Amino acid sequence: MSSASSVSALYGGNAGRRVTVRDIGAAKARHERWPMVTAYDAMTARVFDEAGIPVMLVGDSAAMVVFGYDSTLPVTVDDLISLTAAVVRGSSRAMVVADLPFGSYQASPQQALESATRFMKEAGAHAVKLEGGTRVLPQIETLVSAGIPVMGHLGLTPQSVNVFGGYRVQGRGQSGEELMADAKALEHAGAFSLVLECVPTDLANRVTTALSIPTIGIGAGPGTDAQVLVWQDLMGLTEHPAKFVKKYADLAGEMHRAVRTFADEVVTGAFPTAEHSYS
Repeated sequence: MSSASSVSALYGGNAGRRVTVRDIGAAKARHERWPMVTAYDAMTARVFDEAGIPVMLVGDSAAMVVFGYDSTLPVTVDDLISLTAAVVRGSSRAMVVADLPFGSYQASPQQALESATRFMKEAGAHAVKLEGGTRVLPQIETLVSAGIPVMGHLGLTPQSVNVFGGYRVQGRGQSGEELMADAKALEHAGAFSLVLECVPTDLANRVTTALSIPTIGIGAGPGTDAQVLVWQDLMGLTEHPAKFVKKYADLAGEMHRAVRTFADEVVTGAFPTAEHSYS
């Protein structure tokens, strides 16, 4: 669907206001698919916003792609608040969703409310995302009752990687029925959408059909209502992307070429020329 489509379209639609939770739900009712990408700074947020991306996630994946850790666990609320504020400032239409990082909501609904409130007040986030099923239902209910939209996350939940024993497909066999029950419970608790990560395609399809809220797939096959990727993955910046990643550009190669050319021109004296100097 292109920017020439009707203004009701979530992707490429009316740029005069922010996308809302209501828009997300309406897209599901229209059987309209839409994209979500991660963003962590104002400049890339502006590019994605101008491209028509309706929802941007300031993911705890920043732990790896921004801060250089080997998992999502070390990133903090303070880390992500700064990044979320930058993405909000760099965009004008997209809904900006902030991840609640590990340790910021698991202890209690009150802890979740305090963390989410900081993202809304200090960073200007429009919604938050948290991981887990029935164990986080009280947190979701508390946030929603306080007026904070919540995006759920089931399947491979990276904050639980040590419990899973690695980054593995989730939801096969009986665990698929448990995931389905969790999905329905999250919807009932008030989540406005649900990320399904690394789950079998048939299970993702069944969950998508069973829920009235949109599902957002990442490694969950083509049948979900939306798809999300980490932008560094889709742009070709990561060295060993997951199976579910499609590389849409070779940004790493282009950056390497550009910086080598710059360096060579500095060494040879070809840069700067009079064109790039002041008199």
